[in-house]
Amino acid sequence: MASSKLQALWNHPAGPKTIHFWAPTFKWGISIANVADFTKPPEKLSYPQQIVFLLHGDAFLSWFAAVTCTGVIWSRYSTVITPKNWNLFSVNIVMAGTGLYQLARKIQHDYASEAKAEPATVTE
Repeated sequence: MASSKLQALWNHPAGPKTIHFWAPTFKWGISIANVADFTKPPEKLSYPQQIVFLLHGDAFLSWFAAVTCTGVIWSRYSTVITPKNWNLFSVNIVMAGTGLYQLARKIQHDYASEAKAEPATVTE
């Protein structure tokens, strides 16, 4: 029984004999890197180093937002193609989640901590 399931996986149109298996498998490396960055302090996350230009270069998002958008778009795509690629779907859901989390950490640090900062006083 296990042999037939392994053979079915091996011969699947999105199985290990195709790029449709290996591309999302290697894409897990990006998701793992995003998870590893959870320990990075939010002040070390830098918008200028992570800018991705969108919409004719007028608007921009940080790299984390780009990861999030990519994850959402490709998750949808992986469910409408034939054959359905569940490896691609799962890696992109994780990418979207980790990207949203990192973006929220950066925004919270940049904007929430500014509101809490005390105004400077001038002493003479």
